[in-house]
Amino acid sequence: MAPYRCYIGLGANLATPEQAIRSALNALAQHPRISAVQCSSLYQSKPMGPQDQPDYTNAVATLQSELAPLELLDLLQQIENQHGRVRNQHWGPRTLDLDILLLYQNNLPLTIQTPRLSVPHPGLELREFVLIPLAEIAPTLDLPSGNSVQWAAANIAKNGLHIIAHPPITSL
Repeated sequence: MAPYRCYIGLGANLATPEQAIRSALNALAQHPRISAVQCSSLYQSKPMGPQDQPDYTNAVATLQSELAPLELLDLLQQIENQHGRVRNQHWGPRTLDLDILLLYQNNLPLTIQTPRLSVPHPGLELREFVLIPLAEIAPTLDLPSGNSVQWAAANIAKNGLHIIAHPPITSL
């Protein structure tokens, strides 16, 4: 089976968000069935949900994976749990959030709709904290809508999004 090219959204706003994101990236990079991990800069963003929570630290990573999509989801949730992720409130604060945004196999985009996994990630093109970091690492990528990620990132409201650190991992 051909490997998957995966785009993963990373976010955190509790405890030590930058450290949690760096730790998650290292866990992915060290997995025996994952390679070629690259990450955007780290960005600070306003919360998408309730505003009575700290700002988020966000990034987008791309990687090659030999894991099937649900195996990758299981791994991401395991990493979240290792970082103390608790799912109490929709769009609430979190120690770590890892989302599969897009998947490609043989350079073809995959669409997955199961009770556990939706790819492309719903709302992908409505979130500046996803589009702008994604455009940083994959500027020529076309989104499911047919728009280029570069165009979508240039045309979305920034909502105060800004870079707070350079890429924690550029290539492994």
